Amino acid sequence: MTTLGIVLVLALLLVVFGLLFRLQILTSIFSGSSTREVGVSNRVNAILCIVFLVVGGAAFAWSFIDNYDKMNPPIASVHGIATERMFWTTMIILGIVFTLTQVLLFVYSYKYQHKEGRRAFFFPHNNKIEVIWTLIPAIVMAGLVFAGWKEWTRITGPAPKDAVVLEVMGKQFNWLVRYPGRDLKLGVVNYRLIDATNEFGFDLSDQNGVDDFVAPEIHVPKGHPVLLKIRSRDVLHAVYMPHFRVQMYAVPGMPTKFWFTPIKTTDEMRAQTGNPKFNYELACNQICGRGHFAMKLNIVVDEPDDYVAWFAQQKSFSEQNPDVLASFKQKSDKMVEKVSATPAAATVVPVAAKASL
Repeated sequence: MTTLGIVLVLALLLVVFGLLFRLQILTSIFSGSSTREVGVSNRVNAILCIVFLVVGGAAFAWSFIDNYDKMNPPIASVHGIATERMFWTTMIILGIVFTLTQVLLFVYSYKYQHKEGRRAFFFPHNNKIEVIWTLIPAIVMAGLVFAGWKEWTRITGPAPKDAVVLEVMGKQFNWLVRYPGRDLKLGVVNYRLIDATNEFGFDLSDQNGVDDFVAPEIHVPKGHPVLLKIRSRDVLHAVYMPHFRVQMYAVPGMPTKFWFTPIKTTDEMRAQTGNPKFNYELACNQICGRGHFAMKLNIVVDEPDDYVAWFAQQKSFSEQNPDVLASFKQKSDKMVEKVSATPAAATVVPVAAKASL
């Protein structure tokens, strides 16, 4: 039986037991023995609080230990180490506070159960306690927020000048990847130019985009900063790379970015995990429609020399689609002819030249 099945069976048993117990209490009330049964029900409820604390705590500990490796894939980026450290610092602090408060809650429920002759103590107010339990959480939370803000601004801020730049665009239901060519500059794209062939909307009238190329998977070099420029073509998506601890939304009409430095090649991670079929993955973890499950893309971390060799073998979009490039050249030629044939163009230029003199 799976873990989920065991949890559901236990939950069902607790519900049935609770319903039977409430039925027994109602029966005792209608039979006239409610006073005596109230004391019994309180003792049973108090004991059940302790049972729930122990059993629930043990089940949580077992589930956490059993699924730890699934929740924490190996780290493969520089900032991922800092992010992981910050995450577990937060979890340890919150875990200690949660455990302490829950233990006190259930223990006090048992200790201060209803008993005949016991009177409740009225505790109206205490300024010192109020200040303590307000200041301490405020200071701790401010420290955690500041640490998170500092790390977030670093990885979403300006990337190093020598960073490898690529663009990732999400659409229902796959990812498109674009690299700059030998000039290392991404060209202009225009959503009005998107069609079945030109899925990115390349504007090949921009010379920076003539040598840009698309790739069926992401390739990045080990030990080198990588800047991801992210956007969406239709609805909200999310770039999620668990091993690199990267997550950033792809928002329609609002470009986002994220930079990271991979530290383990795909082959090294395969050796570490003992899985020869291991691949880094870019997945969409924002539900975006019926085909959301299919939005995955392989990421290959190469040694620097291997990355250079892969990059050199890629053919530009314009080279693979000469018809698209030709159509842009025809449009450009027509525009030049139109401008040169316009009388205003022949007069405006000399006037501007005279004014400059």
